[in-house]
Amino acid sequence: MEHDVIDTLVSPEGRLDVLSKTEVNKLLDTSQGGLYNTFRRCALAVLNCGSTIDDGRALLERYQSFEISIIQRERGIKLDIKGAPAIAFVDGKMIKGIHEHLFAVLRDIIFVSDEVTGNPKFDLQSTEGVTDAVFHILRNANVLQTQLNPNLVVCWGGHSINRAEYNYSKEVGYQLGLRGLDICTGCGPGAMKGPMKGATIGHAKQRLHNGRYLGITEPGIIAAESPNPIVNDLVIMPDIEKRLEAFVRAGHGIVVFPGGAGTAEEILYILGILLHPDNAEIPFPLIFTGPETSREYFVQINQFIHDTLGPEAQQRYKIIIDDPELVAREMLEGIRQVREFRKAHSDAYYFNWLLKIDHEFQKPFHPTHENMRNLSLHKNQPTHLLAAQLRRAFSGVVAGNVKDDGIRSIEEHGNFEIHGDKSIAGPMDALLASFVAQHRMKLAGTAYVPCYTVVQ
Repeated sequence: MEHDVIDTLVSPEGRLDVLSKTEVNKLLDTSQGGLYNTFRRCALAVLNCGSTIDDGRALLERYQSFEISIIQRERGIKLDIKGAPAIAFVDGKMIKGIHEHLFAVLRDIIFVSDEVTGNPKFDLQSTEGVTDAVFHILRNANVLQTQLNPNLVVCWGGHSINRAEYNYSKEVGYQLGLRGLDICTGCGPGAMKGPMKGATIGHAKQRLHNGRYLGITEPGIIAAESPNPIVNDLVIMPDIEKRLEAFVRAGHGIVVFPGGAGTAEEILYILGILLHPDNAEIPFPLIFTGPETSREYFVQINQFIHDTLGPEAQQRYKIIIDDPELVAREMLEGIRQVREFRKAHSDAYYFNWLLKIDHEFQKPFHPTHENMRNLSLHKNQPTHLLAAQLRRAFSGVVAGNVKDDGIRSIEEHGNFEIHGDKSIAGPMDALLASFVAQHRMKLAGTAYVPCYTVVQ
């Protein structure tokens, strides 16, 4: 059934008002290799902002008649939109933040397709090549601000958190905002929206008019995590690995709120990088925090990290329960150390070039049934590489939970099987079971059916 929809014509604002004929043809190409499906899916997700769907397929099915096409005019382009969710409009006019996001989608999908994916200049098989591509996508989106002191805090956490956790994330954002810190998140609801909302109030009280609310997403997850309109810089990276790298290259510190499998994936990603021997000396503040009611969540995460990656990994983060001011003060101090270090080593403030990211963290992982079955979950390997394998396992669970392709794959072939040594598979199974018990796998009100089976 179709919900309230609106047809409209929109002109670009500021960016990307001219496209070449080739670019337009590529965007409107509906064949398998064409860009139209990606463009349509991301545009619909942006327009669906504020809704309670976290299922990529359900969104596409709800708005089956949604279409978006490009009209070439002598004076530039217009987007012709049919069947757009009415939630994106106020009194018939599109909300300005959503309007901007629509053209950010257009900009990034064209840039990545034209300049990165098929461009021999970027060797995406090498570590440096991938980092270079991430840099160019961020630079093209105009988010690398050269004149600023380090002040960008990346906030990670679940999209389906409860009200107490959401309010807490808002309070932390407020305390960060009062201290002049900017916020970067995965741009969706829940723990991605709360810190931005809180920071806007903190910035307003301090009369900071140029607060940055950077949202970084990717086409596979955008429908489950529609960008919230507080985001004033939206970037769509080509895949989950480049999205994660963009967070750690652009950000100066990370705060992790409670979440589910996606948050566990992010934690394993950053710990895997920080555990690389080359990064031992690089300061990177990492704080796990939540209200008193979430204490158990962090106890379980901490135990899981201890059991799989060991005590050395536990040295790289702090857990702060129920104290937003302390989180903000610790982050401010951590970022001061980041600035001193970057200054001493002549590293850019706006992009963390010195951080060594192993290629295992950069290779796009496609969670097919075979790939999930063949993960190397054993301790007979360097710890940072085990973290890379564990990240992929959680990435697969996220795909099976919320991504359109993942949901279809599970329906067709049954659950993903995750095989591993008892010392790793046991703790992983326990952690995932605790996420299910705490309703962290889906938005409230929807029953969760596991998409995985852990085999020990």
